[in-house]
Amino acid sequence: MKPLLLIGAVIVGLCVFWRQPEISRPAGVLAPEEPYQREVYTSSVREKNGYRIAPLAIFDIRARVIASARYRFGRESDLSPVDLVLGWGAMSDTTVLKHFSFSQNGRAYSWHTNTFPVPRDVIATHSANMHMIPADGEIETQLKSIRPGNMVHLKGLLVPAEGKVQRSKGANGRRDIAKVVCPIAEANTPRKFN
Repeated sequence: MKPLLLIGAVIVGLCVFWRQPEISRPAGVLAPEEPYQREVYTSSVREKNGYRIAPLAIFDIRARVIASARYRFGRESDLSPVDLVLGWGAMSDTTVLKHFSFSQNGRAYSWHTNTFPVPRDVIATHSANMHMIPADGEIETQLKSIRPGNMVHLKGLLVPAEGKVQRSKGANGRRDIAKVVCPIAEANTPRKFN
């Protein structure tokens, strides 16, 4: 019986921690445009998986995926099973990104560098960890297939979510530098492109 439990634990561990290799990209800015964001003036609130969500803004972004994390357990994983660290502008350039190491932990991302190939404010304003709320099962499958190095085009809504455990506040501006505030995005049309 103990060998079966050990084998089961190893399989579960591999499924939880397995990361696909990063897709190699050439040097140069691959996502030059700033994300589009427009405030939504509506009080429509709806429920999804026991959470109340209401749109703050419409967004449209073409970006490079710097890191991705899937969540199966814990706070808000039933609402947002995927986080994507996205980079645009200078933060989509392989020659810049090679100077950094990135990690995701506790629904936040962090970075480390020994040299700054771009100013600190460029890092803060040209990258974001986005908590992705899939609009449906098909989009959830697409989001879960995204891996570091993918180029993506995402459209949807920036939303705050209030629900089961605690309030998660969506960032309604991309000039935020706070470590704990990440955009929460309901993705309606994720698409990978080259």
